[in-house]
Amino acid sequence: MRLQEMSWPAVAAVSKDVPVVVPIAAVEQHGRHLPVFTDSMLLGEVVRRAAESLKARVIWTPLLWVGNSHHHLEFPGTLSAAPRTYLDLLGDLIDNLVGHGFHRVVLLNGHGGNIVPSQQAVFEARQRYRQRDDLLLLAATYWLLGGQPHQADPSIAQQRMAHACEWETSMILHLAPSLVGDLSAIEPVAPGAAFEPATRGWITRERSVHGHIGDPRRATAEKGQTLFRVFSQDVVSFLERVIGWDGRSWEG
Repeated sequence: MRLQEMSWPAVAAVSKDVPVVVPIAAVEQHGRHLPVFTDSMLLGEVVRRAAESLKARVIWTPLLWVGNSHHHLEFPGTLSAAPRTYLDLLGDLIDNLVGHGFHRVVLLNGHGGNIVPSQQAVFEARQRYRQRDDLLLLAATYWLLGGQPHQADPSIAQQRMAHACEWETSMILHLAPSLVGDLSAIEPVAPGAAFEPATRGWITRERSVHGHIGDPRRATAEKGQTLFRVFSQDVVSFLERVIGWDGRSWEG
């Protein structure tokens, strides 16, 4: 079910145990070869495929295209909400849905810069509703749900998400190949380990002059199809767990 296509009485009539999924993404630079709407396009396709499988068992809100992308602001075309502003926005959306009576709210993320804010948003919301034991508030990122695309297709060299990389470039090649620029002159940019296991604050231009991280030259549309299949099935499997939650227990 798409929230934007429903009347308010239709929303009111839905069982409040039906999960509501809020897709969150971004508009930001993706190197010299991919469109600034890449994250939103990719998450939108993952959601479309998952929605086809789950039918009326989930409500999907419209995709939230603004994200926490301040680390890309040196690159024209990036549109971003400041970290605290974005965190408050996510918190308000959770409050809206809980206020409408829903018990299961999922922030489904498609942008690396949203990972921490989305996790913090559900943490803070749980504190606001700490007397409730019937709420399931979750933040999940589609490429971190357990799938291993390189096992499904051994020609995929990359094993974790980077930026405008083999994965993302392959998926755009599959979805909208006319939007992919010339890959022949691109040099790979290693993700690096920085100060791991610590987390370092960074901005993109410290890591990549051109804006990409990884090796987009390896991308193919066929790999993109595999990536979409793996990631959308991960989302379906994850939401099946949310649907199956008994309404009280810690495990799911």
